This record gives sequence, structure tokens and C-alpha cells, in this order.
Amino acid sequence: MLNYVTVGTNDLARAGAFYDAVLGALGYARLATSEREIGYGVAGQEHCRFWVNLPFDTRPASVGNGSMPAFEAPTRDAVAAAHKAGIEQGGSDEGAPGPRPSYGPNFFACYLRDPDGNKLSAVCEAP
Repeated sequence: MLNYVTVGTNDLARAGAFYDAVLGALGYARLATSEREIGYGVAGQEHCRFWVNLPFDTRPASVGNGSMPAFEAPTRDAVAAAHKAGIEQGGSDEGAPGPRPSYGPNFFACYLRDPDGNKLSAVCEAP
């Protein structure tokens, strides 16, 4: 259903270091870089599915309350690695890796905020 998701940043270099580590732990790669934005997706594909950008209106980026991209993780270990990488890159914990049975019997997720305050999740639903 979704073509891509974008979050804003006020420091593109810092955001790039954070998302390179977190999304790299999930098996995703940086596919595009410019002075104003960074795009991520599946290595070997052209289409970026997640973008981090300096706002196009040049006003400061702000956090969308209630907004949260959730990234598919191949394994539970990848969920834990993404959470650890995010914390190491200046993110903050919003929910440690673990099962979330209220979302389904195999729903294993973590929640964190990037250095700009954007909330994100990594989820593995494999048994």
C-alpha cells in the first residue's frame, strides 16, 4: 500500500549515522544521498522506501506525535541488533526488544526514537 515514508531531521549527518546503523542491522542499505536527503531500501533495488530529509520548507523538523514507521526484521536477533545500534547512535529507548503478544503470537518488536525524536519500530513476525 505505501510507496515510501519520510521523516524529518535537523542534522542529516547525525541522522545518517543513526539510520545506517539501525537499518543496516535489519538488512537494509542506504541507496541515495544528497545535500538534503538520504534514502534507504533493499540492497540491489533502485527504489528507496524510507527517506530522511531536511524539511523542504526550510523550517525546523519536528516530530509527528503518533507517527511511527515500523521496519520489517528478518529475525528476532535483528530486532535486538537494531535496538542496540539505535541506542549506540544516540537514540533513546521506547520499548526493549521482546514479544508483544497483544499484537499476535509471533509479534516480536522494539521501539526507539532517533536523535531528532522520531519514533520507530523494528518487528519480526516469524515464529
